Amino acid sequence: MNRPAPASRTWVWLQLLLGWLPVWALYTLMVSPANPIHGGTPAGQAIVSGLIAVAIAALLGLAVQRLIERVPWTYPVRPRFLAVHLGAAAAYSATWVLLKQVVESVIHPFSHLSFHSLLLPNLILGVWLYVMVAGISYAVHASQRAALAEASAARSQLAALRGQLNPHFLFNALHTVVQLIPRDPRGAASAAELIAGLLRTTLEEDRDIVTLAEERAFVERYLELERIRFGDRLRVSFRTSGDAEAALLPSFALQTLVENAVRHGAAPQVEPTDIEVEGSVRGATLTLTVHDTGAGIAAGATTGNGGTGLQRLRERLAALYGRGARLELETGATGGFTASLSIPQSPDDRAEGR
Repeated sequence: MNRPAPASRTWVWLQLLLGWLPVWALYTLMVSPANPIHGGTPAGQAIVSGLIAVAIAALLGLAVQRLIERVPWTYPVRPRFLAVHLGAAAAYSATWVLLKQVVESVIHPFSHLSFHSLLLPNLILGVWLYVMVAGISYAVHASQRAALAEASAARSQLAALRGQLNPHFLFNALHTVVQLIPRDPRGAASAAELIAGLLRTTLEEDRDIVTLAEERAFVERYLELERIRFGDRLRVSFRTSGDAEAALLPSFALQTLVENAVRHGAAPQVEPTDIEVEGSVRGATLTLTVHDTGAGIAAGATTGNGGTGLQRLRERLAALYGRGARLELETGATGGFTASLSIPQSPDDRAEGR
C-alpha cells in the first residue's frame, strides 16, 4: 500500500479537527458561564475543560474504531450486534466521564464544576459521542469497501480489455506469416520466430502502465516483423524527446496506433508508406502522434471508434483516465491518416483506484 503524501495526511488531520470542533463547542457551552447551573465557572476554564473532554473522547475513539473492525455492520441488524454496541457505548461513556474527571481534578483541583450535577448530562453526552464515532467509522468502512470493489472491477475490466487486445494483435501477426508462406518460406520462418518473441512479451506483460521507452522497444520488434512482409515499402521514423521516453502510457497503446497505420496505411497501397511517430511532453501531458502517408481511412470510420484495436484502446483510456485522456483521429483530404494520443502524467488525473 502506498503511503499517503504529506498533503493528504494534513487534509485527514484537518478533517478530524473540524469534526471534533462542534463537540468542543458544545461541551464548552455546557460548562460555560452562560449555563445557569455553572455561572461561576470562568470562561477560560470552560474552554480548557472542553479541550480535555474532546481529547479524551478522540483517544477513546481509537478503541471504538478497533471494535468496528472486529464487529462489522450486519444487515438485518441482529440482537447480538445491538447488545455489543450498547455495552460498548456504556463502557465508553463511563470511561470518558471518569478519565475526564481525573484529569480535571489534577489541572483544576479547586474547580467550581460540580461532578454530581454534570454526571447525567456527561453520561448522555458520552453515549452520543460513541454513536457519532461508531457511525462515522462504519460509514468510512463502507466507503472503503465500495472504493475497493470499484477498483477491483476496474482492474478486471482492464484485464479483459488487454486480453481482447492481445488476440487481436496476434491474429494480425499470424496473418502476416500466412501471406509470406507461399512466396517467402524463409521469411515466414523468421516472422514466426519474431511472433513467438512478441507473444512471450504480451503474455508476460501484466502491467497496465509502462514507459514510452519500453513501449517503443516492443513496437520496434513488431516493425521488424512487418518489414519482412513490406520490405522497403515500409519506412518508419521516431522523434521522441527524453522527457517523452520516460513518460507513462497504457501498455500496447503506441503499438495499437502503429499497427493501425501499417494495416490501413501501408497494406492497401503499392507505393512506399512513411509512418512518423512523434512524442513530447507539454506541461503534465504526454502527446503521441502517429502519422502515415497511406491511403487513409474512410470518413465514416473516423467518426466511430476506427476499428477494433482503436476501440479497445479508447475503452482502456476511459477506464484508466476517465476524461483525462484523448484519442483523436484525422484523415487527410488527399490521403494519409493521423492519430493523436494525449495522456495525463499527473496521478490526480488517473481514474484507476479513485
